[in-house]
Amino acid sequence: MSRLNTHFERHLVARIGWLRAAVLGANDGIVSTASLIVGVAAAAAKPSDILIAGAAGLVAGAMSMAAGEYVSVSSQSDTEKADLARERLELASDEEAERRELAQIYMARGLDAETAQKVAVQLMAKDALGAHAREELGISEITTARPIQAALTSAATFTTGAAMPLVIAALVPGQALPLAVSAASLGFLAILGMVGARAGGADPWRAALRVTFWGALAMALTAGIGRLVGTAI
Repeated sequence: MSRLNTHFERHLVARIGWLRAAVLGANDGIVSTASLIVGVAAAAAKPSDILIAGAAGLVAGAMSMAAGEYVSVSSQSDTEKADLARERLELASDEEAERRELAQIYMARGLDAETAQKVAVQLMAKDALGAHAREELGISEITTARPIQAALTSAATFTTGAAMPLVIAALVPGQALPLAVSAASLGFLAILGMVGARAGGADPWRAALRVTFWGALAMALTAGIGRLVGTAI
């Protein structure tokens, strides 16, 4: 008597929702706060002013990230709910037409007409709305918008990322501050890129290079503007 072997798989796509928000929040926290500190320092500000600007940037940025993520992901969630409500009405008014539509989707993916019809019938018998949500609308449990999760994740990771250059600024003397904050922040960004890539199953070196390049560009531009403004004033 043969035994059935159960094959378990863990797909990394299930992490997309929180991983995107986490990487975005941490990256933005490091880049924006480090750039702010370097720009203010380049304007020849006092150490106390630099720390105040960095702390203000941390709080404002964390709240902005939370609000922005919540509003944007809520808009996505509202759209999903509206589409599902419309699909629910269509199923209630003409279930046979919806069954043909689902069968057509499977035929377009390569199934023959008879098999596609059987699949559509069986799936709709179990969960008609769920079948149409997945196949017609592209909505699934993995991709469903979660506004609160996105907002909290972004705010927490932004705060963590922003705290790193702020701590460096508090520990390093004034003259060495811009260089120290820039170098440390680029290191933090490289680590973040590698960790995020590993969590998502991507190439860590490519991700590290990508985030450090944009971080360096942001800090360089901010430092240049800070120096110009400081000289003009």
